[in-house]
Amino acid sequence: MTIKADIQGYLIYLTMAGYLSVFLTGLKFPKPAKVLFAGSFIVSAASLIYRWIVVGHLPMQNMFEVFLFLGFSIWPIHLISKKFLSSDYHITMVIDTALGIIVLLPAGFIFNHQPQFLPPALQFWLFGPHVAAYMLAYIFMAKAAVFAVGGLLGSDSNKPFIETMSDSGYRLVLAGFPLLTLGLFLGSVWGKYAWGDWWGWDPKELWSLVCWLVYALYLHVRFGWPRKYRIHHLLNILGLICIIITLLWVNLSKLFDGLHNYAS
Repeated sequence: MTIKADIQGYLIYLTMAGYLSVFLTGLKFPKPAKVLFAGSFIVSAASLIYRWIVVGHLPMQNMFEVFLFLGFSIWPIHLISKKFLSSDYHITMVIDTALGIIVLLPAGFIFNHQPQFLPPALQFWLFGPHVAAYMLAYIFMAKAAVFAVGGLLGSDSNKPFIETMSDSGYRLVLAGFPLLTLGLFLGSVWGKYAWGDWWGWDPKELWSLVCWLVYALYLHVRFGWPRKYRIHHLLNILGLICIIITLLWVNLSKLFDGLHNYAS
């Protein structure tokens, strides 16, 4: 674990401090917490823009930049999802800021933030849309998994709570699944341009497909058996586990050697 004692690091830590303050005060003081949340987003946007200026290209190349973008996307997705979630708004705000802290921890303390040369394969216009679609989808799915955990931990006798957790998770997956599909499709088109084939059986491609299939199964089960809440929650959590494998293990483990190794 290393401290980043520069402008980039200070912006990340300030964003994390803002998220933490919202997490701690959101339920008791919701109005000031909303202002703090918006302010934290402004700082995270400044952090992303600063990185863009430093590296001279869209900052989505490596793991540091990916987690930086994930932290930036928390507030916009919060605003979008609050329009269709049936759960309490203030609880959702606390959940979102907790996710913001979690995704910024690797950027702030783990991954190297030295500028890197952008490989030729990434110098294509689909670079930004492909990565952004996946990252936004991942935040939606992470939020859905939080509600799934809440549903599993809740008492079966509290039907309104169980139904709210299930409904919230379902709506979040409905929002994230099209983005997941878009990311997979754009990756295939990009693969044809960069490597000459629509599908290369790369480990990252395979695990991205596994993620998509798990959530497709979840949606089918949710539609076919709408009251099987525990199965819904378990599939939701399984989907997030597959995302973590795709995002971290496939990129960082020496067991996987593929075309996407530049992401490490």
